[in-house]
Amino acid sequence: MSTRKPHNMRARLNRSCRALLSSNNVAVVNIDPSGRQGLINWRTAKSIAPGRAIADAVCDIAHHWCIYASALCIDQRGRRYIKSQEVAPQGMYLAEHLTDVIEAYYREVIDGCNPHHVVGSGWIAIPNNVSLDEAQAANIFNAVGAWPAQEAA
Repeated sequence: MSTRKPHNMRARLNRSCRALLSSNNVAVVNIDPSGRQGLINWRTAKSIAPGRAIADAVCDIAHHWCIYASALCIDQRGRRYIKSQEVAPQGMYLAEHLTDVIEAYYREVIDGCNPHHVVGSGWIAIPNNVSLDEAQAANIFNAVGAWPAQEAA
């Protein structure tokens, strides 16, 4: 008869936190220049109320992250468009260790845009190996109010 592995509370906590984030489709969204940051359900684009359990699951557990960095632009004709780059860093990272990775790709995307078109920027970080398409990212950015309000003529 095989012996069972001993109880590992840390592994059990990691699994339950990842399950919580996965079931709620949690993503972290940051918008510049407004400085808005928050949690959002990336499937429905609805805001997630900040709770201790979800915040601890995002910040205190290492995850495989998928980061979607975007520059929000408006051309001469007033049409909105997004220039983006999706990055999935190798390995598992705590949220606090992602700042350098996000900043490097974030600057790369913004520098690759026409500076006269850029009206804002933002990133979406998903603590899971999930890839976003451009329509989903645009839906999330619209839901959090990333685009500046249109001025009345």
